[in-house]
Parts: sequence; C-alpha cells; structure tokens
Amino acid sequence: MSGFTADNLIECYRRGVFPMADARDDERLFLVDPTLRGIIPLESFHVSRRLARTIRSGLYEIRIDTAFAEVLQACAAPGRGRTETWINHAIETLCLELFHRGLAHSVETWADGRLVGGLYGIAQGGAFFGESMFSVARDASKVALAHLVSRLRAGGFTLLDTQFMTDHLRTFGAIEIPRAEYRRRLRSALRAAADFGAPPK
Repeated sequence: MSGFTADNLIECYRRGVFPMADARDDERLFLVDPTLRGIIPLESFHVSRRLARTIRSGLYEIRIDTAFAEVLQACAAPGRGRTETWINHAIETLCLELFHRGLAHSVETWADGRLVGGLYGIAQGGAFFGESMFSVARDASKVALAHLVSRLRAGGFTLLDTQFMTDHLRTFGAIEIPRAEYRRRLRSALRAAADFGAPPK
C-alpha cells in the first residue's frame, strides 16, 4: 500500500478500520475490518485482587510518553510464543509521526530506572485505539493497562478499542461487539472532547 500517510492512518481509525502487516520486514500493509470488535468498557474494567495489590505496592513507576519509540520497538520485537509481529517498519514510522503530532501515546511501566512494560495507542476524540503492549516483568503490562483505563476515565474518553478479543483481555472485562455496534459507539466517541493529559483520579 504505497503512499499511505499518517493522515491516511488517522482516517482509517476514524472509519473503524486499521492497518496490519504480515511480518516485521514486510513493507506491505493491509486494512482490517473485523466482523466482531474487541473493546474494554471503561465502566466495567476489572482488576484482580492480586493485580490491585501490585498496583498499591508501588513496585512500578508509571510514566507517560517518555519512551514512546522504545515501547513501540518492544511491542514489535519477537516474544514468547510469537516469532513474528504485525508491526512492520512502515507502521512504526507512521505511529512515530502521530506521536510527534501528539496523537499517539505510550503508558510505560518502569522499575529501578528500567523500562519493563507498557503499551501504546492512538487517541481521537473520546476514542483510544489500543495497539499493542509488552512486558518483561511480572504484571508490568497489566499495571500499564490499569493506569490507561484510569487516565481515559479521568479524561472523558468513552471508547477503548482493543481491536481483537483475547483470553488475556477478557480477564479485564473485554467484550466483543458487532461491527455495526462498534461503529455506532465510535461515531459517538469521536464527537467527545476528551483529554489524554488529564491525570488519573
């Protein structure tokens, strides 16, 4: 998909579709429009007792947008049970441009001055499109997700898009909704005036 720009990427998200690649080194992109869309309803986000204890313990420090490129690269790196990634170099470049425009954000989990987990996504209106997360320490990405939800609630967001459903996301209260219902919620969210910079309560 030659000539695909950051503006095209934003327009895709606003229409309810998103790009993926078959492999890290495959420069081609294709657009995905799932029949069933994964979302996490912000009002019913679930935190287990163990995760709540980890959050309260202060084991991890949360930072916002201080290491976006590093989070993106970590999400694109091979992981346990995953030799390939859908984040190719073209998607990485586009997301970095959106970050520099203030439209993409990272939630980072740090321990002893080291980045050990996090996630990144794109904000449009009151919708946050969660792209990917990584972790090299126990519960590090889960803590980042819990912080993200608190921040989205505080900032007036109404939609947290996870794209697909996984067993991992289901433990947090993620659900699948039909494409038409997703687009209805998306249209409503895009009209909202939300602020990602609002500190979580």
